[in-house]
Amino acid sequence: MIGAAISANERFGRSAGRIGVYVRFGPLWLAGALALAVPAQAQIFGESPPPVPPAAVPMPDIGGAANLAPSSGAAAAPALPQSILAPPGAAPAPVPSASAPAGAATPPANPQQAVLALSAKFGKDLPAVTGGVIWRIYADRPDPSGVFRLVREERSPTPNIVLPPGSYVVHASLGLASAVRPVTLRQDTMRESFEIPAGGLRIEGRVGTTRIPSGQVTFNIYKGSQFDAEEKTPIAQNVPSGDIALIPEGNYYIISNYGDGNSVVRSDIRVQAGKLTDVTVTHRAALIVLKLVSERGGEALANTSWSVLTPGGDIVKESIGAFPRVVLAEGQYRAIARNEGRVFERNFDVVNGVDGEIEVLSK
Repeated sequence: MIGAAISANERFGRSAGRIGVYVRFGPLWLAGALALAVPAQAQIFGESPPPVPPAAVPMPDIGGAANLAPSSGAAAAPALPQSILAPPGAAPAPVPSASAPAGAATPPANPQQAVLALSAKFGKDLPAVTGGVIWRIYADRPDPSGVFRLVREERSPTPNIVLPPGSYVVHASLGLASAVRPVTLRQDTMRESFEIPAGGLRIEGRVGTTRIPSGQVTFNIYKGSQFDAEEKTPIAQNVPSGDIALIPEGNYYIISNYGDGNSVVRSDIRVQAGKLTDVTVTHRAALIVLKLVSERGGEALANTSWSVLTPGGDIVKESIGAFPRVVLAEGQYRAIARNEGRVFERNFDVVNGVDGEIEVLSK
């Protein structure tokens, strides 16, 4: 199954000629790994089509797969952003839990109450989820305002929740993956096991062998393939480098933006339930500093307006200043500088991984 997905991705890369991605699966089980995290910036917004680089970016080099939870024992917990752990949209305010202690469920002391024992696993034949699950118990009918009232919220992986007998709706979320089920409690213990087929996705960007700093590269994650015809909304936007996004298993594509120029890479990947997929997106680009000088090696002239164009005349970047910095995909460009009513220009090449200055003479 994995080999087939890899071959498909390789075919995608050859046909597009614009994919740069390396996928690695490391031996790390989600089970003990999905605990606490710091806030992150994954959001859901629209996106305008990115500019097309003047030169091709590399095809994907895609590796194998590895578990997110060991077959026995718990692994060290990676930091998971809270905004990724929570489902999309505003979560309801936590309600104090009246849960029994985790572990074996026991009948409630009050015979007018019942115990709901909950657990989750990554799939039918996959291990249990041992952290990161948010359980929410709702009334099974809306109130007069049309809202389903939140009865309990619990963040233990295997809570035993004491509730009055009756009908409820149980919602379990693990990152952006979730499951929901109606339950009816009587005056005893009811055990419910949920399957949440989620996988972890961690992405970083590189130029050659050099890692791009997290503040300079971001990733948007979309469901499906980059070759799908319909326009899509990202399920997570501006995901920082190195963060772990927990998403339902399936096929996705990543749009990676390095800097604010035209270094944009699209990559098809597959996320498997219970596994952490490490993706390295390779950009072929360089950081360029522009200077308008009266002589080579001279001082840069202030109050200069800049335009960077492709050979076809498409504008890649416009800015104002003495030392504008722009990340450009590998290829050929023309820099146009405007200062005090005069226009100067120069053609230049960008070589992958070779940062540098481009001087335009004011003569």
